[in-house]
Amino acid sequence: MADDVDSLAALAISRRRFLQAVGAGLVLAPLGAALARVAPTRSLSFVHTHTGERFSVGYCSDGVYQADCLTQLNHFLRDFRTGEIHAIDPRLLDILYDLQLRADREFTFEVISGYRSPQTNAALHQLSHEVAVHSLHMVGQAIDIRASGFSTRKLHDVALRQQTGGIGFYAASDFVHLDTGRIRTWVG
Repeated sequence: MADDVDSLAALAISRRRFLQAVGAGLVLAPLGAALARVAPTRSLSFVHTHTGERFSVGYCSDGVYQADCLTQLNHFLRDFRTGEIHAIDPRLLDILYDLQLRADREFTFEVISGYRSPQTNAALHQLSHEVAVHSLHMVGQAIDIRASGFSTRKLHDVALRQQTGGIGFYAASDFVHLDTGRIRTWVG
């Protein structure tokens, strides 16, 4: 009888360890697949539709965000109406980078709007109620874009498959809104 109890205890411990290992594998497998798709340097290219400025940047190298590149990108994505600069959430850049991976091509992202000062956002809200009062543009967590040589509708479809942040589609204005907020979608 004691041998049976010991055997059952050993079986329970090994079963527990097995389930823990399987569980860890299920959690880590998607992460490993995502990391396998990421190049040593994550790069993006932009053109600003309002200023005509162009900018290409390798913003992350070997999993480390490059502070000097992010500083330059913050300037590029500034509120072009006021010149005010704000830090852009690096997760927003990762969303753009993942869009390229999912579309299996590199884009030049056409920026319609990056950071917006509270004053600019309020003025735009007065012109259109499609501009949110508490827009994530005001905290550097949103961008409105197109992708050169790629339909905006297709870009929207690819973004929807990402299941990250907010995704708005503005067909009449021909752009896609992306942000690092909670997952949600809308059509403007």
